[in-house]
Amino acid sequence: MTGVPASAAGGPSAAKGGSVSGVSGPASGAAPSTPSDAVSGTAAEVRAGVVPGMGVVAGAVSEADVESGAKPARAKIAAAAVNQASVWNIANLLTMLRLVLVPGFVALMLADGGYDPAWRSFAWAAFAVAMITDLFDGHLARAYNLVTDFGKIADPIADKAIMGAALICLSGLGDLPWWVTIVILGRELGITLLRFLVIRYGVIPASRGGKLKTLSQGIAVGMYILALTGWLATARFWVMAVAVVLTVATGLDYVRQAIVLRRQGIAERKAALEETEA
Repeated sequence: MTGVPASAAGGPSAAKGGSVSGVSGPASGAAPSTPSDAVSGTAAEVRAGVVPGMGVVAGAVSEADVESGAKPARAKIAAAAVNQASVWNIANLLTMLRLVLVPGFVALMLADGGYDPAWRSFAWAAFAVAMITDLFDGHLARAYNLVTDFGKIADPIADKAIMGAALICLSGLGDLPWWVTIVILGRELGITLLRFLVIRYGVIPASRGGKLKTLSQGIAVGMYILALTGWLATARFWVMAVAVVLTVATGLDYVRQAIVLRRQGIAERKAALEETEA
């Protein structure tokens, strides 16, 4: 019988083949499908050095790399370069400002022999600005994803630099006993070293007591920087006493946490090793 369609003559398999050829025909013909458009568009953007969400990136990617789905080293280097540019963000700039304020604070603190009330007031203003920036830079870095390696290193250095400079100046001028300065700075440096020693097992989180310690230290040192007399001079003694107690108590708590963290880490490693050997 003449004029019989190929699908009818060939049975189900022929019909199946016909449907496949019917689909593939348009794909190889005039207009590509939407996914293909998206893929080709993305490939063109990557070849041109434009990455969505990152803008223009130095070092275009070859067409062969895009079509093979590979992730070239040049793209990784370019992405790393874009990320490193975020070092100049508002959080790090505040940290840099705090570092710059340290020598300025010392100069103001020791000006005219270190006992002039006016110069001490200017020194207090510099110290207050440094402490306020300490409250904001960490919050901004965490809230807006501005955390960088520079900030992780520079922020604690800036904190201890301004506090250490204030304590040493006060003790050098005879306004604060040296044992108070030694206790506070010894605790700060010791806990920092302890954090590095146990970092392989985990991170010791900041506690509420630690935040209260920082606040009490800032208030007490600020009151000692000012040339206070009368009942305010008596009040600053008790505020400093509270700061010293919190400094020692939180330091001992950090030591306890470090010991527990180390034991847990050793136990987990031992259990993992036994499981691997079994």
